[in-house]
Amino acid sequence: MMRHKDKVALITGAGRGIGRAIARRLAEEGAALAVLDLDGDAAAAVCGELQAGGSKALALVADVTDEPTVNAAIRQTLAEFGRIDVLVNNAARALKGNIEQTEPADWDLEIAGTLKGAFLVTRAVLPAMVEAGRGAIVNIGSVNGLVALGNPAYSAAKAGLLNFTKALATEYGARGIRANMVSPGTVRTESPSWQKRLAKDPQVFEKLARWYPVGRVGRPEDIAAAVAFLAAEEAAFVNGANLVVDGGLTAGMAPMIAELTLETR
Repeated sequence: MMRHKDKVALITGAGRGIGRAIARRLAEEGAALAVLDLDGDAAAAVCGELQAGGSKALALVADVTDEPTVNAAIRQTLAEFGRIDVLVNNAARALKGNIEQTEPADWDLEIAGTLKGAFLVTRAVLPAMVEAGRGAIVNIGSVNGLVALGNPAYSAAKAGLLNFTKALATEYGARGIRANMVSPGTVRTESPSWQKRLAKDPQVFEKLARWYPVGRVGRPEDIAAAVAFLAAEEAAFVNGANLVVDGGLTAGMAPMIAELTLETR
């Protein structure tokens, strides 16, 4: 499929994991990519991969919580490509696992890195989309924003991001700009938070898989496929939606059901 041929997409937190998979997927479908990440080496590496595959790509180094840096990155993207058709707000921070561990400084960092960052990048991109009369914004949420699954500050930020997505959809839909969210369940990535968990328990993903009706945790490519759909013209009437991509986790807890009914599958 070449649903994104000749489009320009900007992805935050694109240096690894889900963001990297989204960049690859959109590039495969014909888009030019602005790869934004706090880690310049990671952004450059992804950019090099995309260019080696024949795609146009621009590496951007920016802290999404810093407005001047964000604005500079957007100006650089527009100078390079002339427009931004798709924005994917993927950058996030998850530091502390429970309320007791969470200090006020941790709270501020996680809220800023996940929610404020999405606001600042979106705010910087919107004028160009409004001028063009079209655009697709996809925010990466989490099942943590829907139910309590630990990481309270991160979860609160993801819950806020859902309402921010709805506000965007409502305010800008008439101007040709759609906003939607993808909320993943557990996704196996090389992120620092998952590396810490793996160091404590190398079997953590296998243990988590039992909670997922499909029998496994997610892959970055699962999320990238959902983003590619929501950003495409075939989703032209999808606006303000939250597409939960969690293998059925929030549909029901299979292990709990088995214990309640005393039946196994």
